[in-house]
Amino acid sequence: MIRIREVRVIDDEGQQLGVMATQDALALAQEKGLDLVEVAPTAVPPVCRILDFGQYKYEIQKREREAKKKQKSQTFKEIRLRVKIDTNDLRTKLRRAGEFLDDGDRVKVTVQFRGREMTHANLGRDLLDKAAGMLTEHGTIERPPLLEGRSMYIVMAPIDKRAERKTETSEGEAANGQPEGQAANGTGRETIGDALVARGQLPPKETAEAPQPPAEH
Repeated sequence: MIRIREVRVIDDEGQQLGVMATQDALALAQEKGLDLVEVAPTAVPPVCRILDFGQYKYEIQKREREAKKKQKSQTFKEIRLRVKIDTNDLRTKLRRAGEFLDDGDRVKVTVQFRGREMTHANLGRDLLDKAAGMLTEHGTIERPPLLEGRSMYIVMAPIDKRAERKTETSEGEAANGQPEGQAANGTGRETIGDALVARGQLPPKETAEAPQPPAEH
């Protein structure tokens, strides 16, 4: 309830109506089927707008949600792993990472190397591969693997559920055959190992040739 006798009024079209008695401003708002809302209570006199209060409240909440979403997109949570982490600890940490992703946070998964572990960077790569695989229901790899000092990390982003549903629908209608851009490993997805090899941080893994059947005589 507005207790001040006089207020400065802006109508529903953004026009300045000047200073008027509060009762007159309320009557004008009622004539339009709208509300008189105090938008600058510390001004002298206070500033009020004639508007739909329900719509006004909705717009404020919408802006707050967008600001919160933007803030989340610029920061991320971090999960730190060791090369020799045991299975239970790994599951616990990745369960927490999944919760972060489900809440809309980006997650940095870092493998820290100790001592001579740095000479076996492939162990970190394999662990990140495993972690990313365990988080596929919660997020996707946003930033490729990177060796930085004595650690290797990836950044995962939350899954857009709407885009995921659209993709599933498109896949059901797609023609048979290998999709364009399919990874060379035949799975349709580029693994962390593939990305590291492409960046020249690790040598390519050797692949064994399939045995050929004996020739018929």
